[in-house]
Amino acid sequence: MRLPLCRTLALLAVCVLTGAASADVMVSQSNSPTLALGAEFRSLLGAEHSTVNALPEKDREALAMGETAEVAADPAPKAMSYSDDWLATLPAAKGDAQWECLRSALYFEARGETIKGQFAVAEVILNRRDTVGFPKTICGVVRQDGAGTCAFSFICDGVSDQMRDKVAIDRAGKIARVMLDGAPRLLTAGATFFHSQDVNPKWDNLTKTVSIGAHLFYRVTL
Repeated sequence: MRLPLCRTLALLAVCVLTGAASADVMVSQSNSPTLALGAEFRSLLGAEHSTVNALPEKDREALAMGETAEVAADPAPKAMSYSDDWLATLPAAKGDAQWECLRSALYFEARGETIKGQFAVAEVILNRRDTVGFPKTICGVVRQDGAGTCAFSFICDGVSDQMRDKVAIDRAGKIARVMLDGAPRLLTAGATFFHSQDVNPKWDNLTKTVSIGAHLFYRVTL
């Protein structure tokens, strides 16, 4: 408050004195612009003092110290974690048809798994999309069938595909959103297949990469 006012008064003084110096008439001491300016200074400074003295004490201290209000910064986002606590920090998820296909696959194929297990299934779906020989979209991968079987059993198991568990729906949606937004695929070492541990398919051309929860994960043998 004080510095801008002082600068304004100084500028006013310069303007008045300049005008007085360029006048063609002589002035007596009784109407000297310097005396008039001094009176104006005293009046303005008196008004400023009155205004400052009317402020609460804490505001006067802040003015004297030149303190300015600081805008609180948003808290730093927590590092990615395979946990419900971390997912709870994320906003409600939404997306397009590809997001919906990934969310549905996670819900129906892996909602009973740990958070890490659901992320792992999401990795397999995205790995397939990015691998030669598989459909090039998430929906294509999820709905792929061949030789009378479906790549993901919920597509052709004859059971109604209605999602009813609100907690599982929210979790699957957030995981799908995180993965579609570019989260690193660190869990399955590039796996493009998985199955539950209670079955034993004959996959001679595949190499097991990892076991997570109730699922085993595989990639094509190099």
